[in-house]
Amino acid sequence: MTAPALAPRGDAPPPARGAPVVALDGVSIGYAARGRGGAPSVVARGITLDLRAGELVCLLGPNGAGKSTLINTLTGGLRPLAGAVRLAGDDVHALPARELARRVSVVLTDRVDAGALTAYDLAALGRHPHTDWLGRLGEADHAAVRAALASAGAAALAGRLVGELSDGERQRVMLARALAQEAPLLVLDEITAFLDLPRRVEVMRILRALAHHEGRTVLLSTHDLDLALRTADRIWLLPKGTDGAPAALHDGAPEDLVLGGAFEAAFGGAGVAFDRATGTFRMREPHGARVLLDARAAAPALRFWTAHALERAGYTVVDGDDAHEAAAARVTVDDAADAPRWHVATGNAATEHATLAAVVARLSAPGRAR
Repeated sequence: MTAPALAPRGDAPPPARGAPVVALDGVSIGYAARGRGGAPSVVARGITLDLRAGELVCLLGPNGAGKSTLINTLTGGLRPLAGAVRLAGDDVHALPARELARRVSVVLTDRVDAGALTAYDLAALGRHPHTDWLGRLGEADHAAVRAALASAGAAALAGRLVGELSDGERQRVMLARALAQEAPLLVLDEITAFLDLPRRVEVMRILRALAHHEGRTVLLSTHDLDLALRTADRIWLLPKGTDGAPAALHDGAPEDLVLGGAFEAAFGGAGVAFDRATGTFRMREPHGARVLLDARAAAPALRFWTAHALERAGYTVVDGDDAHEAAAARVTVDDAADAPRWHVATGNAATEHATLAAVVARLSAPGRAR
């Protein structure tokens, strides 16, 4: 992939960095009542926040929390149950379709039936808001399509039929279509879902560059927590409602939401816990034996991966300095030699090991730390 080289070509210049682009004022999202006398289904209520030019915002939340509902409401596909969504001051639901398409480009998770279109043809559909009533493309339009395909890493796919593309290749072409549209606001729902890790990183780099270097406003719904924490300027965190009560959306810098405990509340479950110290999820093992880990003289990476291996095997790891702690075993890490060694003490027995797999096997042997 190459760095983005696209610039909005609308009638108005792009908003200045930091200027409000989208404002949600007291918005409640959900679905209208079905049938006479029925009650609406409210997913989240009282959402008051904005999206600003030049920032990348990631929308996170568990499955079923309402992320797609929020995106559909924000982009005009679904009317809010209360409140208003304004795009540069205009009610998004009052804008003509063509004008809305000039301001917002959207990539949803729905699979597109592109028939016999080539990847180039599909990406070129993004130019529709900028063409005449016959849909004719000029040289500037073709240049925008080529640049979009290159930015999305899909230039080599241009001549292939969309029906022959893999899911990941199709996602890249859909991103190219959105980039070719050159709207100030780019909204993507799970655009990285079918991409491998290097491609996901590249897509996030592209989106961040579009926001920071070209002043675009980018809202991305994703389940990729690690990349969101590393790249987003802000995070919208939408947990599931509880006991029939709609959820409250959290908005803030990634680090503030982590330190404030919002991620534990949103994603915590019976079998998983969010670790704010590392920004990762860990499996809960309520009956795991306690293991003292002494890695004071070891490199931080050795300490981290030793604890990782022990916790993955179901043990509760406590600091080796806490000698008063009752524990089934003690693991000491020694990296003074050319290769690290692990010393395991269980009861009156002590052993030395060259790999973490051997450490776990020793602790898991019948009659040992289990």
